[in-house]
Amino acid sequence: MDLDAFDELLTPRGQRALAEAVELVGTDPVAAATRLRRTYDAALTSAALTQAGLRERARAKFGEDARRMYFTPHGLEQSTRTEVAEHRARRLTQAHPDTPPHEPAALPHGPGTHPHRPDVPPHGPAAPPHGPASPPHGPAAPSHEPGTPPHGPAAPSHGPGTPPHGPDAPPPPGLGTADISPHRLRVVDACCGIGGDFLALARAGCTVAAVDTDPLTVAVARANAETLGLGDRVTVSVGDAAEVQPEEYDVLFADPARRTGRGRTFDPMAYSPPWPVVLDLISRASRACVKVAPGIPYEFIPAGAEAEWVSYKGEVKEAALWTGQERAGRRATLLPGGHTLTATGAEAPVGPAGRYVYEPDGAAIRAHLVGEVSEIVNGRLLDPMIAYITGDEPIDTPWAARYEIEDILPFSGKKLRAALRERQVGNVTIKKRGSAVDIERLRTDLRLNGEKSATIILTRILDKPSVIICDTSPPA
Repeated sequence: MDLDAFDELLTPRGQRALAEAVELVGTDPVAAATRLRRTYDAALTSAALTQAGLRERARAKFGEDARRMYFTPHGLEQSTRTEVAEHRARRLTQAHPDTPPHEPAALPHGPGTHPHRPDVPPHGPAAPPHGPASPPHGPAAPSHEPGTPPHGPAAPSHGPGTPPHGPDAPPPPGLGTADISPHRLRVVDACCGIGGDFLALARAGCTVAAVDTDPLTVAVARANAETLGLGDRVTVSVGDAAEVQPEEYDVLFADPARRTGRGRTFDPMAYSPPWPVVLDLISRASRACVKVAPGIPYEFIPAGAEAEWVSYKGEVKEAALWTGQERAGRRATLLPGGHTLTATGAEAPVGPAGRYVYEPDGAAIRAHLVGEVSEIVNGRLLDPMIAYITGDEPIDTPWAARYEIEDILPFSGKKLRAALRERQVGNVTIKKRGSAVDIERLRTDLRLNGEKSATIILTRILDKPSVIICDTSPPA
């Protein structure tokens, strides 16, 4: 989908094509394309089907909002899950008590108007009313088997016959202090993508000036602001993050692109913009929040910053670096519950296996807070370099999953198979940390056949390859 095709998608005809494409999601793609081609040209058919498919995929991140939003494949992949974006927006606005709580944003356009094309409704087709790299230090991270100007009010609307984009389009005007209500937190989003973060910020009451280098992404982000009724709080412009002036705003937010032509990158120097540019923006901002990959090496974290790792339903989603606030150090946050844990300097002792083994949440491991989790469960490490905690008491905590230990064996595929068959285990969940064993090959080699289930943990205990057999029970 290119910019012209996306613009066509915003017209009444394009909206009809998109509505029809949405109805065809999940059907045979060739049959769907053939059906749409009876009415629409190839470019519009492709754009509508692509957008419909992206909306379906986006529901996992954006919920019912996805039914009205627009996406690019890369933008959807990098975009922040709504719950995480809302968490960050709460942190920002709670630190500024003058920022008002969310109130419904007034639609900036009346019926029959659109920010780019005056004949397109602002909300698109009718919608229902409701719609890893391991850390460089500390215990090893887990491996689980499945189970233009950077600111300004909105660019001028374009009348009939005026192209909304292109190299000759004038840049939007700058955003002066007179343009902003004094009670609103002013945020510049230096790498906005399709807008997942600025939507949460705007809904929290902030005024956001957003920038992206790609004209198509900017058009998609702008359409998202409008279709969700936030166009009066968000400006989206084509521009280079390096030219953003963070000094002119209350907060800098940045989500550097972490993909290259070769795919996803874990090297901050390969981010776009690259890390030196990000650090320069942070240094000039009164406050900043920068989204980074969870595996960011600790040496890239700026001095004085708080690094926060966020886990959603047990899966580490991302990390964020916060500057310009009183606290610094490391933090882990669990969503949707909102639990948070900060570094206290606790160090976990090492000791013999107890009745239980605790597996800390990945956010706590990434934040090097295993000692703090060990303190919560009154536990100790089985191995000084492996983030499995053992204890004698069944302590419930959101910071760790607990398993009851049935046996611990030196690792041997043959002995493990015999032990599981003796327990009549036919279904096994395999976890590992600090082990080089290929899980899928091991599963095949075990050749299990029984009525019970078990969890087994492949790890090292005092540098010896070991397997922990846990929770043998009938299947639920």
